[in-house]
Amino acid sequence: MRRFVDISVPLQGGIKSDPPASRPEITYRDHAQTAPNIAEFFGVGVDALPEGLYAAVETCHLTTHTGTHVDAPYHYFPRMDEDLVEGGRPSLRIGEVPLEWCMQPAVKLDFRHFDHGYVATRADVIAELERIGHRLSPLEIVVVNTSAGLRYGQDDYLDSGCGMGHEATLWLLQQGVRMVGTDAWSWDAPFSHTRERVRQSGNASLIWEGHRAGRNIGYSQIEKLSNLEKLPSTGFEIACFPVHVKDASAGWTRAVAIFDE
Repeated sequence: MRRFVDISVPLQGGIKSDPPASRPEITYRDHAQTAPNIAEFFGVGVDALPEGLYAAVETCHLTTHTGTHVDAPYHYFPRMDEDLVEGGRPSLRIGEVPLEWCMQPAVKLDFRHFDHGYVATRADVIAELERIGHRLSPLEIVVVNTSAGLRYGQDDYLDSGCGMGHEATLWLLQQGVRMVGTDAWSWDAPFSHTRERVRQSGNASLIWEGHRAGRNIGYSQIEKLSNLEKLPSTGFEIACFPVHVKDASAGWTRAVAIFDE
């Protein structure tokens, strides 16, 4: 029997899912609230509608990076594939991300034991793949289970979980991976921790270092995943087709893991 596990978070207003300026706002209008306008449009009384009711409708104010979403290479930098083509290529926007990247066999890296703010390395990735006995194949989707997943919407969510460093991300891309994901707010380590490392070292290249691997080789990533602890390490697929927002840097997705039981 096939099992489907929703690995997305719901769009929800009023929770700490993003920095304050980026948090979603959702206005709900129920069947009774919309009835007067539609009745006026058709020139009838509200009492002409079944039980005086019309349609439930919601209005959302949000960014393309709200909730579970897929980032396009364009989000990270205007160029990509600088390691593959001299001068690189223009970065793909969300409507240009190949659909074959978005439904593939997947593997889960369990990094819940790392401290908040830790930056995972190439060696960490290789060690975890060896632990679960898996060898990566091109286009396989790699998701990272951090300790942030269970903190979604809590006060400390933006500061929770580990991140993926430049060398770890680039190594995955060199193996042919083109879609990765995390249950944290960002593929990179939380900004609050990176800010402290930049302050101490003066090294600005630490800022968004995992994302910036997209300059070397273009790739997409899913952020704000959930329920990764319910998945096996291997033996499942992920479907994460993004909504096509014209010329955008990201699109929302209802990401789903599929496996046989």
